[in-house]
Amino acid sequence: MCLPSAPKPPPAPEPPEPPPTRDDPVINAEATAKRKRLLAMKGRRSTILTSSSGDTEDANVGKTTLGA
Repeated sequence: MCLPSAPKPPPAPEPPEPPPTRDDPVINAEATAKRKRLLAMKGRRSTILTSSSGDTEDANVGKTTLGA
């Protein structure tokens, strides 16, 4: 009497791709684009140092700073 042979096992799955590194040009390009977008969103607002009411402190005009 002949026994049926066992079926062949399925092929092994392919290993996953390694995670991207900091040296990956695609990752660097995406990071640069994101940085530029964030800077563009800030605009000139980040350069304004006073509020809409202006500077409310007294001016420092009483004493020179270069040794006189």
